[in-house]
Amino acid sequence: QSHLVESGGGLVQPGGSLRLSCAASGFTLDRYAIGWFRQAPGKEREEVSCINYNGGSTNYADSVKGRFTISRDNAKNTVYLQMASLKPEDTAVYYCAARYYHCSTLWPEYDYWGQGTQVTVSS
Repeated sequence: QSHLVESGGGLVQPGGSLRLSCAASGFTLDRYAIGWFRQAPGKEREEVSCINYNGGSTNYADSVKGRFTISRDNAKNTVYLQMASLKPEDTAVYYCAARYYHCSTLWPEYDYWGQGTQVTVSS
């Protein structure tokens, strides 16, 4: 069955960096926008970033602008989220999700989801 797989999470100190990857299984990403969402315990799911199907448009939440960079390599069927200058408030489970062509800030608009990868920022 078609799905997404996130990887790259882990434990880092404040100010550190991580690169998350989102790879597709069972389908190709060349016609899909990919969004990154995160959810901390007891909090609502939050859109972090999104990249449209051809990389021509990117979106970032205000809380991560200037620190996170989203990119895609359709030849590798993978989307990346480079996370720098990490803060404790970035701690969450990070999910990637896919929908046709264009980004949305609304998680119900996405059709495919990964299992999530834990990011913990702590000293």
